[in-house]
Amino acid sequence: MPFDVDSFLRDAVRTPSHEDVTAMRDLVVETLEGAGVETSVDEVGTVVATRGTGSPHLVFNTHIDTVPPRVEYRDQGDVVYGRGACDAKGPLAAMVQAFLAASPGSGRLTLALSPDEETTQVGGATLAERLDADSTVVGEPTGLDACVAARGQFEGSVTVRGESAHAADPDEGTNSIRAACAVLRAMDTYDEEQGPGTHAVLGRPTLVPSLVSGGEAINQVPAECTIRFDRRSVPPETAGGFVTGLQRHLRRTGPEGVEVSVSLLRSDIPHPEAFRTDPDARIVRSLEDAGAGETRPFGAATEASYFAARAPTVVFGPGVLADESGPVAHADREYVDRRDVERAESVLRETAELFLQ
Repeated sequence: MPFDVDSFLRDAVRTPSHEDVTAMRDLVVETLEGAGVETSVDEVGTVVATRGTGSPHLVFNTHIDTVPPRVEYRDQGDVVYGRGACDAKGPLAAMVQAFLAASPGSGRLTLALSPDEETTQVGGATLAERLDADSTVVGEPTGLDACVAARGQFEGSVTVRGESAHAADPDEGTNSIRAACAVLRAMDTYDEEQGPGTHAVLGRPTLVPSLVSGGEAINQVPAECTIRFDRRSVPPETAGGFVTGLQRHLRRTGPEGVEVSVSLLRSDIPHPEAFRTDPDARIVRSLEDAGAGETRPFGAATEASYFAARAPTVVFGPGVLADESGPVAHADREYVDRRDVERAESVLRETAELFLQ
């Protein structure tokens, strides 16, 4: 059955995948098998299809889940609106068409789709370990640019522990919320004193306190306060190194009389590290020769991090994270231009044939 990229894009955006990806996964599997390509779904829920058996091995990866809330599909000329239109069902549509149309030559082309990029990212990390790719293209809204680097992202918490007391006699306790003010000031000095510095491509890291909670009753000195943070890292910093470094810094420069500890919010899931692919890598040159735009960093953390730890990886796709009017991806005005999806497919197909020849 011939593949119609426009129909697939429409069906994909109309299929909700912000709470459960089952229907979206079924759509992809039915589409691929309808085109005569055998697919597999592993225990994590990732979808894998391969054409060719030789070497080199190129992987096209993107994700089938979206963030909430649901934004319904609507069509306006060449523009498709709806949740996932650019993140990442537009890139998905381009990749599916390129995967089906490209000739793998003597090499091997794999389409690998993860189910949880917007949440735990277990799927992408698992795929990166299993696929043994020579290079990977990760589908995200890059405006058709070839993005060869991205900052990492770690979410964590700083816990400040003092001592509870009655609010009528506050000197008998140690107020963790007051101490947290000093901890916040110390967090502001971390990168200047202990951080990895400014990266030549990705710039400076950021450390943003984003949620604060503490206390149990209005008339009680709070014994514990928690500061949650978002960390955007640059090389050579790692998640483990950052946690150790920040805790050491806060204990050295923070308030006395309290215990301060730092941890990642989820120690049982992967955390995307910062990465940078050599601009002279074969996959980058192939994308450039196929007509991709500017070679630059990507503005968000993605599953590309896991693939880049093993082989040269580039983020590429139709759509944009934001335009002149504001946010696009994850916003209630999310959209993708059909012409960009078609252009992305052409670039991806030619890239595969150049890389695999």
